[in-house]
Amino acid sequence: MKLTGMWRDALSGLVRRPATQRYPFERLPAPERLRSKLHWDLSQCTGCSLCAKDCPANAIEIIALDRKAKRFVFRYHVDRCTFCGQCVVSCRQNCLTMSTGEWELAALDRRRFQVHYGKEDDVAAVLDEHPDDDVAATGAG
Repeated sequence: MKLTGMWRDALSGLVRRPATQRYPFERLPAPERLRSKLHWDLSQCTGCSLCAKDCPANAIEIIALDRKAKRFVFRYHVDRCTFCGQCVVSCRQNCLTMSTGEWELAALDRRRFQVHYGKEDDVAAVLDEHPDDDVAATGAG
């Protein structure tokens, strides 16, 4: 009896379509409420660092170069982030948003997981102070 059941399953598997997705070749749309990579808007930020204080994973650092001139660099560690969204909720100026389309975040080089947002001159100044923190992806915010 067990042998016939096995043959029946094997033969039905030959004519059935596979249940797996052909992922890299056929991509499904991201879920509507997906929380993914964090983005920062410099124009609205006051540098209060409430987002960094409330981040449970310590994935956010705000480096203040000059508070009066609003010169900040936002350092975001993607590999530490749990995508909980607490920083977005905590931000009183609404300068943080979570992307819904950037969910393919795998990389071979760990430097890609550290993103700096800010004006290019300010980011360059921060990276000159800490050359070991050099990153591949630097975003302008």
